[in-house]
Amino acid sequence: MAFAMGFNFLLLLAMAATNILSLYHLSSTFQSPKPSPPVPIHIPQHLLRHLNDIRATINHLTASTSDSKRTSSVPHDLILHSQVAPIASSCHRHPYLLRRYMNYTPFSTCPYDLDLQETLILNGCHPLPRRRCFSKTPPKPTSSLPLNPFPTALPDSSVIWTRYSCKSFACLLQNNPIDFDLNARRSSLLKYASELDLPVNRFMQLAKSANSVIRLGIDIGGGTGTFAALMKIFYNVTMLTTTLNVNAPYSEAVAARGLVPLHVPLQQRLPVFDGTMDLVRCGRAVNRWIPLPVMEFMFYDVDRVLRGGGYLWLDRFFSKAMDLEEVYEPMIGKLGYKKVKWAVANKTDPSGLKNGEVYLTAVLQKPVSR
Repeated sequence: MAFAMGFNFLLLLAMAATNILSLYHLSSTFQSPKPSPPVPIHIPQHLLRHLNDIRATINHLTASTSDSKRTSSVPHDLILHSQVAPIASSCHRHPYLLRRYMNYTPFSTCPYDLDLQETLILNGCHPLPRRRCFSKTPPKPTSSLPLNPFPTALPDSSVIWTRYSCKSFACLLQNNPIDFDLNARRSSLLKYASELDLPVNRFMQLAKSANSVIRLGIDIGGGTGTFAALMKIFYNVTMLTTTLNVNAPYSEAVAARGLVPLHVPLQQRLPVFDGTMDLVRCGRAVNRWIPLPVMEFMFYDVDRVLRGGGYLWLDRFFSKAMDLEEVYEPMIGKLGYKKVKWAVANKTDPSGLKNGEVYLTAVLQKPVSR
């Protein structure tokens, strides 16, 4: 009994001492002056990159764990492709569309889902992931393709018409003559009727007078490829034509003429190496309806692919007159290009008159060196 009482007494003393020490520590904390600010520690950049990689990995693993119940719904080939090649970040913003696109039977015929592809591309999911399937081909392909880029008629058998309201190029010619009347489009690129016009031969004369050689180029938003066709047959210049199949088979039309279509949107980085192009032409697809950040990035990507002394040609770019003066001209001016041609005129169609729009045709030369 005496031992138990002694032991309890010792425990009581220990508790009392602990409380006294805690009170002393708290009082000293309240009375002590504020500590001096910590000295900033320099963290090397390579260490920061490693830390960011670790943080991204942890976030990815956390997301993977939280989505484990949904993993079974992800197509196997989508998982496989993500392990062997990067997928554009914008693709992840549209998981439902991406899963639909990658939901197919490997080693069989691919789904004919061009509308789905165009939707993903226009939403920034480009390049699309590769698929392990066989693309569909027209049921009765032609045995001969035209060698002349201005044939009397484009072969209908080179197109799968399922998704289009028109079922032939003759129908497109009737309903969309601006793009599919090849001869009319050709004439418009060769004639001079106003300051806005720049015939192809006149442009080549300007380049020759400046001792500039034109061999390679890109036509952005080039429709059915008529500009590229003219440059090919008259001047042996190789032009790539960027186009999308919006409501019509533009890519197939370009290819049927023996030209190269690039199936890329305006917001996509041009798939050519730096400083390799002599000319980049922007047709009527480049206009005020493009968001300003997209247009600014596009102009600087054009600068990336142009060689020193190369040309940027804006053909009938349209915008509101005030915006041209206050927004687009300063944006273009930041490139520091020489103005070879700069012509502005009123846009006189109903939309132009209603919105106070103007056209700009400009030829700008990149500095030879920076």
